Amino acid sequence: MEYSICKEVRMQMRFDGLLGFPGGLVKPSEESLEAGLIRELQEEIGVAVPVTVDDYVSSRLAPSPPLLITHFYTKKMTEAQLLEIEKAAVSKAADHGLEVLGMVRVPLYTMRNGGGLSWFLSHSFISNSRAQLLGALGRLGLVSQGALEEAVRQAEQMRHTHQADLH
Repeated sequence: MEYSICKEVRMQMRFDGLLGFPGGLVKPSEESLEAGLIRELQEEIGVAVPVTVDDYVSSRLAPSPPLLITHFYTKKMTEAQLLEIEKAAVSKAADHGLEVLGMVRVPLYTMRNGGGLSWFLSHSFISNSRAQLLGALGRLGLVSQGALEEAVRQAEQMRHTHQADLH
């Protein structure tokens, strides 16, 4: 049997207009990071995705108050599993339409005019989400380092141009 590799990444459009990953607050005295993430995934995407310490990637101090440490996990899934999650996020997730406005597919390509990943990166992200996304794309080999650097350069140029247009 032959399998094709599907390279896709999902993020969320949050209630505040920022892009981010599913997740939330965990009280380590009450639950493990993985148990907290499973609970948050159930609330935000309508599916209790099994998460283990093997899915852990990194931890970082959030760049702005309040003082939080963000923990980042990745999960490899089949295309069918991703499609089920997209459906559940709309039909079963308790937070859909409240905390989460929808799932977003991250474009893993760049275009000469700056479209694709460059345009996506020019948007606003919550906390460490942009850095976590860039790190995961490189670490998992979903986008080459050269393409990532070019996308970031183009995104910064777009953000600068947009800021200049506002003034």
